[in-house]
Amino acid sequence: MDEFQASYESSSRSPRSLRRPLPRWRLDRVDGDGPLPILLTVDDAAALLRTTRRAVYAMVERKQLPGIIRIRRRVLFRTDDLLDWLDQKRAPSLKE
Repeated sequence: MDEFQASYESSSRSPRSLRRPLPRWRLDRVDGDGPLPILLTVDDAAALLRTTRRAVYAMVERKQLPGIIRIRRRVLFRTDDLLDWLDQKRAPSLKE
C-alpha cells in the first residue's frame, strides 16, 4: 500500500472514530477522589455527564441543564446544581 492510499484510508474513518477523548487530566478532575471545583467548564461537565462538548452546548441552548452561568461567551456550571439535577434524574436501583 502506498503512502497516499494509507493516508486516504485513515482519513475516511467515520466521524465517531474521529472524536477525541477528553484529556486524562480533565477526567481526573471530575472522576477523582478530590473535591470538585465550584464551577465546571463545558469540558468538565461533558466528562461528568459522559457526553461530548457539542451535546453539552446543545443542552445549554435548549435550557435542559441547571446552574448555567454565562460570563460573556464563556459557559460555566454550578457543580452543586448539576450534581443535584443528576441525582434527581437517576433511576432507582432494584434494591431500593
